[in-house]
Parts: sequence; structure tokens; C-alpha cells
Amino acid sequence: MVLDRLRRGATGRDPKKIPDGLWEKCPSCQKTVFKRLVEERLDTCPECNHHFKMGATRRIASLIDDGTWQEWDAGMTSGDPLKFVDGKSYPERIAQQQAKTGLKDAVVTGRGRLSGTDVGLGVMDFTFNGGSMGSVVGEKLTRQFERCLEARIPAIVISASGGARMQEGAISLMQMAKTSAALARLREARVPFISVLTNPTMAGVMASYASLGDIIIAEPKAMIGFTGARVIQETIKQELPEGFQTSEFCAEHGQVDLIVQRQDLKDELTRLLRYLAPKTAPAA
Repeated sequence: MVLDRLRRGATGRDPKKIPDGLWEKCPSCQKTVFKRLVEERLDTCPECNHHFKMGATRRIASLIDDGTWQEWDAGMTSGDPLKFVDGKSYPERIAQQQAKTGLKDAVVTGRGRLSGTDVGLGVMDFTFNGGSMGSVVGEKLTRQFERCLEARIPAIVISASGGARMQEGAISLMQMAKTSAALARLREARVPFISVLTNPTMAGVMASYASLGDIIIAEPKAMIGFTGARVIQETIKQELPEGFQTSEFCAEHGQVDLIVQRQDLKDELTRLLRYLAPKTAPAA
């Protein structure tokens, strides 16, 4: 009986198993935090305000007014132009990512109202193949910019990407020119474009549309740049400054206009749209 009591615990009751998925370890402060609190804070740590990666669906829901979202080009998916095979064929990798994420590719685009203002919104999702930019990402964003030009509504893109998609080779790199050209037409027509950089925004994405916003916003402590710090350091043979490639460093050196907490992003975008698109913004 003593042994049985010890197994049951000092209270004499059977110990209850804590359900899985209730807690999450913050990679920044290393504290274990209640997952529901993280979700309530739009996927940020309640202890240190670390910004976790946020999926496209949740991001859209956090910005777009209820019942106003209309997705564009929802069924678009990649072909296999290079017949690329590494450990798996490219179509196999795409199918695997689609099953894992529920997305067709690494960006979701559409139209909706942000605090009453019509906008075209593109949101990249890092969980889909590292948010890599291939022909689908480039085509969907280009179509978004063209539709915003036609409707004369502001364009917003929220980036989260490791860069160009290697399985599409030069075709992926061509998306840099295509999206940049579409944004040039948007700028000539004086239609606003706001670029929001999240962790990470790197390589071909940062070297094209992500850096071409009329206003560039970044989330705190996001990694931003063209290539990794180690590669740069080995190339130039010099020590890099502390905090190099963080959003704070980029803001200090003029590459980013604003650093905005995720919980404040909708309010900040609303404020900016009142200045940039007064004809379509709601009355104060």
C-alpha cells in the first residue's frame, strides 16, 4: 500500500497528464510560455515580445476586416520547368509542401478592407518551402500590383522569405525583374505600395519588391539582407558591426522607415493609408 501511495503521489490521487501543445518555448528568452497567451498576442512572446513566425492565414485575419477578403489566383501552382531532381523531384516537393501547409505556394494574395480602406494584400508564408520565391510567387505578386493599378487601391506585401527558389533556377531570378517592373508602373501612377518585412526577409526577395516600398516597415529584430553575414564577412574580409542585418540596424542606416510591433501593425497601416490614400480611406 505504501508503494501504491508513492506511485499515486502524496495526495493519493492519480497524477493527471498535462495535454500536449499547451506550452511553447520561446527561442529568444528560453522561457516556457502558455501557448494560448502567445496566440492572443498575435504569435508574440508574453515575456520578451519575441515575434514568432506567423502563417499567411492568421496574418490576413489580423489585418483585414471581417467578411471583406477575396483571394486572388487561389489555384495557381508551380510547374516543373527544369525537371529538377535532388533527393526528390520538384513536383514531389511541391505536393509535400501543399499537404503540409494547406497552401498552393508561398504567397497568398487578394483584396480586402483594412480599417475600411480597400487594399490589395500579398502575404508570404515561410512554412511553405522557406517562403522561397519561384514563378508562382512572382506571378501572383505581379498580378496583385497590376490589379491594384487598375483599381487604384494601395498595395501591401508582407514578406517572409529565404530568397529565390533553387529548383526553378534562372526562372526564379527573373521574378525579381518582373515584380520590380510592375511596381515601377504602380509608382508612375502614384498608387501607394507599403512593404512589410518580417523575420527573415532575405536574398532575391529583399533585392526586389521587398525593398521598393514607398514606405518600408519591419517587425522588431527581423533578419533582413541579401546574403548571410558569414558569406559577407568571408568576402570582404572584415568584421561586421554588431546587430548587422537586424531591422534595428537597417532602420538606423535608412533602409527601413519604421519598426512596428505586430500588435500595432494594423493601426499603423491604417494611419499611413489615411495619408497615402485619402480618397479611399474612411472618414476619421
